[in-house]
Amino acid sequence: MSLPYLHIRDVADLVEAINSAQAMNKPLAVQGSGTKTNLGRYVAQDQILSLKALTGVTLYEPEELVLSARAATPLAEIETLLAKNNQQLAYEPLDYAPLFGQPSNNGTIAGALAINASGPRRIKAGAARDHLLGFSAVTGRGELIKSGGRVVKNVTGFDLSKLVCGSYGTLAALTDITLKVMPKAETEKTLILLQRTERECLNLLRQATASPHEVSGLCMIPAGQMEDFDQNIAALRLEGPEISVASRCESLCLELTENDLERTLLSEEESKLFWKKIKNIEPIKACDGQIWRLSVAPRDGIDVIESLQSAGLPIQGYFYDWAGGLIWLAIAPAPHAYAKIIRAIVDQAGGHGTLIRANVETRASIDVFHPQPKVLAQLTSRIKFSFDPACILERGRLRAEF
Repeated sequence: MSLPYLHIRDVADLVEAINSAQAMNKPLAVQGSGTKTNLGRYVAQDQILSLKALTGVTLYEPEELVLSARAATPLAEIETLLAKNNQQLAYEPLDYAPLFGQPSNNGTIAGALAINASGPRRIKAGAARDHLLGFSAVTGRGELIKSGGRVVKNVTGFDLSKLVCGSYGTLAALTDITLKVMPKAETEKTLILLQRTERECLNLLRQATASPHEVSGLCMIPAGQMEDFDQNIAALRLEGPEISVASRCESLCLELTENDLERTLLSEEESKLFWKKIKNIEPIKACDGQIWRLSVAPRDGIDVIESLQSAGLPIQGYFYDWAGGLIWLAIAPAPHAYAKIIRAIVDQAGGHGTLIRANVETRASIDVFHPQPKVLAQLTSRIKFSFDPACILERGRLRAEF
């Protein structure tokens, strides 16, 4: 059954809609372009709060590296505008849409921030939340709030940007955002190292993170998991001025490689295409099963995979990003998504696991997000209830209790 839409025209509409939903105890799903609706726990909401009309870039000062836009402004529109001035969103927002059979590059800026969608360059440039300078939003109390501003500076008080990023719309409905933007690199190259085991490839990636060469992408793809590569590969991206990239690439090769180690170098265009595939999780896109996102210390990535294999999980495919600290895992579908086994192994490594893709029945019956320790869970609840005491916004999407 399709849900009724509340089409929001402006902030006043949004305040009125949330206050009305509170009075009637009708939970709201917050939606821009709808590309994130299959993420998170599934709980049926009563109405859809459509922010689709809140679009448009409201401020852009290239020389100040700052941009402001309304919540539902298409991410593609922002990236196109930035590209005209040779600038970018340095955190390289990933795109989940292709995993769900949706067109790529169709999300909104607020949607990307709401899930803290940070891509391969996160290891160098930081996460999405590190680039959010300020925002306006309406909380679940129906109150308009503003946080931050247009510059990066040290301040006292609460940094609400860190809370709303990754909150999946459960704390407040964003209306306007202000972002830090960064210059694009003059060029980029990607060094591909071959003829090594998975563990050896990951060791090379971790070695590169300790080097002075400012590597901006470090992923490991197992043999046969990606088109054009029939053996294990370690991929390392270098960005910057042409002469610097060439010099750093040569130095990195000397530090990492041995005489018998096969390597190849991707051109700028090849490199951009390669990392777009990594950003969009394409190495496992063809797998028809459930998809997990596992975050662990880079040194533990290979041990986690080997433990999952030893436990007999029906693994369809996987690959590593962030030098082994992020594992994308596809498994054959099961009602329980093997959550207990996966999380027990991830817990031993001090990490956490999020179920990214599964059917509605599975997402309604298990914890999609990693269970929190008691003290952290209590803190999370207090934050939620301070913003949204009636649990009107995205009720149950993060945690069953709210």
